[in-house]
Amino acid sequence: MKRALIVDDLVIAGIALAAGLLAAFLLRMLLRWLGKHADRTRWSGDDLIVDTLRTVVPWAAFLGGAASAGAALPLTRTVQHNVNKTLTVLLIFVVTLAVARGVAGLMRTVTQSRPGVAGSATIFVNITRILVLAIGFLVVLQTLGISIAPLLTALGVGGLAVALALQDTLANLFAGIHILASKTVQPGDYIRLASGEEGYVEDINWRQTTVRALSNNLIVIPNGELAKTNMTNFMRPEQELTILVQVGVAYDSDLDHVERVTNEVIGEVMTEVEGALPDHEPIIRFHTFGDSRIGFTVILGVGEFSDQYRIKHEFIKRLHKRYRREGIRIPAPTRTVAIQQGTVAIPQQRLPEEADEVASVRLD
Repeated sequence: MKRALIVDDLVIAGIALAAGLLAAFLLRMLLRWLGKHADRTRWSGDDLIVDTLRTVVPWAAFLGGAASAGAALPLTRTVQHNVNKTLTVLLIFVVTLAVARGVAGLMRTVTQSRPGVAGSATIFVNITRILVLAIGFLVVLQTLGISIAPLLTALGVGGLAVALALQDTLANLFAGIHILASKTVQPGDYIRLASGEEGYVEDINWRQTTVRALSNNLIVIPNGELAKTNMTNFMRPEQELTILVQVGVAYDSDLDHVERVTNEVIGEVMTEVEGALPDHEPIIRFHTFGDSRIGFTVILGVGEFSDQYRIKHEFIKRLHKRYRREGIRIPAPTRTVAIQQGTVAIPQQRLPEEADEVASVRLD
């Protein structure tokens, strides 16, 4: 039986509510002080913990004071039950938001702690936040006395229909998750697809992968297509790589002299050109007795894929200049043309892949 409200009830309720507010204020100040100390540590986990507690603990103290105040008042059982249920729902709501933010921050910290994954953190953060909020929503419904079994059944049937309607979108979503989880491709990598597109990976989101070509144009590739195609990643397992430059000298050249001069040019390029590897050991390998030249391969070390163009440019310029100074000839390809009784050798400019071939043409 409900009794009459008296002044003492209001005083006790006011004291309980004020105590909750005071406790919330003091706890917030304490957590702010702890947060300043957490900022000085190298571990980022304590920052996330303090940030989550800074939201939950003061609200819990305030709602506890409100519940005590409600218990001190002469309320009916129904009203008291509704008040407690409302305060519980508010607490679950606050805890859900805090946990969602904390877990999303943890996921963002984990992804950004790996080189090149900063741009891809959004896909994991959003999925994690949605899952936590969905769980919190179901807990709220259960607290309010609403059965979630029919809702889960309806969501299952509806989810199946949505999955069938959005199968391409979901395929791209899970393909993006698979690409990032397997670490075969990460933002910042330079890749080349079997179809010929190549460039630096800018971002991998829930639907597509953005690649910036060397021409500064953006190439948009659906994640599903990227996961199925053959691809070369020039930055994994290591960012440094070697490049091959084909060179040829005349048959009357002193090969020891050629090797020594070429090694000196390689040393200059590796030391002075940006993007080269100074510690790279010069490698020269003679390999072909061509029709007009002796061919050999020069192996250069570069810091990353795009550096090769600048290094090749400087190496060829310096090598050509040095060969001219040293008297080393790089013979031009010739084509032998038989004209009736005479034979004439005609120098001819040809494509690189034809440089070591000689064709004979007979005219009637």
